[in-house]
Amino acid sequence: MPFKNQPIAIYHEHPDWFRPLFTELENRGIDYVRLNAAQHRYDPASGGRDYSLVFNRMSPSAYLRGNEQGIFYTLGFLAHLERIGIPVVNGREAFTYETSKALQMTLLESLGLPYPKARVINHPSQAVAAAQGLRFPVVVKANIGGSGAGIIRYDSPQALQRAVAEEQINLGIDYTALVQEYIPARDGHITRVETLGGKYLYAIKVYTTGQSFNLCPADACQTTDGTELVRNACALDAPKNGLKVEGYTPPRDVIEAVEKIMQTARIDVGGLEYMVDDRDGQLYYYDVNALSNFVADAVNVVGFNPHARLVDFLEKKAQLTLAEV
Repeated sequence: MPFKNQPIAIYHEHPDWFRPLFTELENRGIDYVRLNAAQHRYDPASGGRDYSLVFNRMSPSAYLRGNEQGIFYTLGFLAHLERIGIPVVNGREAFTYETSKALQMTLLESLGLPYPKARVINHPSQAVAAAQGLRFPVVVKANIGGSGAGIIRYDSPQALQRAVAEEQINLGIDYTALVQEYIPARDGHITRVETLGGKYLYAIKVYTTGQSFNLCPADACQTTDGTELVRNACALDAPKNGLKVEGYTPPRDVIEAVEKIMQTARIDVGGLEYMVDDRDGQLYYYDVNALSNFVADAVNVVGFNPHARLVDFLEKKAQLTLAEV
């Protein structure tokens, strides 16, 4: 169904992640266009409304695919869309949080929510001093990451100091990083909560081997009972990553906290991860995602198709926009 010649625009650069979204849009006959965030242009003087809305699916891990220019460019483009009045799903404020783990910690602090202790640095020489008073192991985590990239664990102060001396500390593409306590996850899993429109959608437990920080739910291989999942994003390494998942409903206070985080950050579609520290039972929120990939084979894991609900959300928002024109 076309929207008065104003299609929905999907702004992205990853070649595979959003095929389930495109399929759902096409199955419904919804008019949409794809905008390549890695090779794009706009005129700041333009005031035309070419789209009923823009769905921002730009990824902070774009630099792993040689598309880092898109990360910084996107902030300007979203500001332009905001100025001319084109609605954006996951707009400029949401993307600002997505591209700054330091800002995410500030958000959690402002809301009085627990997170792993962390210090922010902008030069490797500051790493050892920043780790003072933290429990080891610690991780040095790039401010702009994504897909577990840019996270290195150090088990002792000596190991961290040696890495600094040998110039092995990489702060990432904006030369900013967290020095943060590493949390051993109780029962070997983290919990990922997905939200839509700032409200709880579903949650899953993600079990990991501990050998990787990449816990993308679209790459999960199996349920906890051993059932093989159909991976909807076709990640090439998915059969090798060892991730297992199961559906889960968090406590009400956790759901309310997650919704508060997403609403404050103005993240329309997103996910948040938390874990329980195996040492003392403390729950920690630690990763706010505005670019969230739904779990593979969701119907078998959580009992429904989240892409269908996502397209319901986009379609309603687009129709409301056109009603105002």
